[in-house]
Amino acid sequence: MLSASPSPCRSAIEKIGAAVLALWGASLAVAGPALAAGQAPAAITGAGSSFAAPVYLGWSVPAAAGAHVRVNYQSVGSGAGVDQMRRRTINFGASDKPLGLGALKAARLYQFPSVISGLAVVYNIPGVKPGALKLDGPVLADIYAGTITRWNDKRLQALNPGMALPDRSIGAVHRADGSGTTWVFTTYLSRVSRAWRQSRGAGTLVAWAGGCGARGNDGMAALVKMVDYSLGYVEYAYANLNHLPTAQLLNAAGQYVAPSLQTFDSAVAAADFKAHGTDGTNEVDLINVGGAQSWPLMGVTYGLVATDPRVAQHAQGVKRFFQWGFDHGAPLARQLGYVSLPVGERAHIMQAWPAIQPAP
Repeated sequence: MLSASPSPCRSAIEKIGAAVLALWGASLAVAGPALAAGQAPAAITGAGSSFAAPVYLGWSVPAAAGAHVRVNYQSVGSGAGVDQMRRRTINFGASDKPLGLGALKAARLYQFPSVISGLAVVYNIPGVKPGALKLDGPVLADIYAGTITRWNDKRLQALNPGMALPDRSIGAVHRADGSGTTWVFTTYLSRVSRAWRQSRGAGTLVAWAGGCGARGNDGMAALVKMVDYSLGYVEYAYANLNHLPTAQLLNAAGQYVAPSLQTFDSAVAAADFKAHGTDGTNEVDLINVGGAQSWPLMGVTYGLVATDPRVAQHAQGVKRFFQWGFDHGAPLARQLGYVSLPVGERAHIMQAWPAIQPAP
């Protein structure tokens, strides 16, 4: 189905690449760490989260000069990225679902939050204005559980008085691959809906009630854009780049809010970063935090690096890449729809970075 309609299914990553080329010139002037004369740039590979792919791609262009590192990042999904990192077939992994301490120790990995953004609930309902649709957590959970199946259901009408919602079936689009984005989404549903928590719970893969499956955030965005009367969940950058309408959500403070950099900032400000990392995982909880203007569906992508890297040059290149991103990448990340980690958090990550033994 996707291959039959190449125009709406054009990858969001390709669009992001074009946007980055328009933004990167000024960033190249930023100086990076000095290297020995004649030393070749480190070529590193990463894989995993499609949630973070736009910002990693965005950083990779200026970091080639600013950090003297060439980055090849593959947006294969969080689950695949974790698997490849465990097998050491890549130099860094990225997952939207944090690993537990036991898993980190067993795989000899260091985990750290790298980028933050929000998930947007996107829709394609002919006749409904962009941004007008309002949803709350229990209703959203019941749509994905198959309990609410039509757009003119009385519970949807109650949330949207005066809106002419159509008597059409809801096409609930979900991820078909093992996805950290799905983990964030289903964790949110588990917190706001007891029925969802007891029947399906949170996971990178869950037992969906039906609907349509797509691979990656770009595949989700393309499918919602293509299918009338559909609904989906994607990282904010993919919603923007595909010009998809986004729903308002009822947050923990009882306010309807729209996904935006401002509501993401509010969620970050309300989170307790001081409480994280006490168990050695560096996990940060941003899902459905307090704050009158906080967006409830927030995601964090965690970087994963080996505590015992095989090639010191590659390990040093990965560290330089993220150091450059933390020091200089915030403006570019923000233009792509991401918000920064607090300054103290960035400093903590780099201070706790595993020691890299020099190459013999």
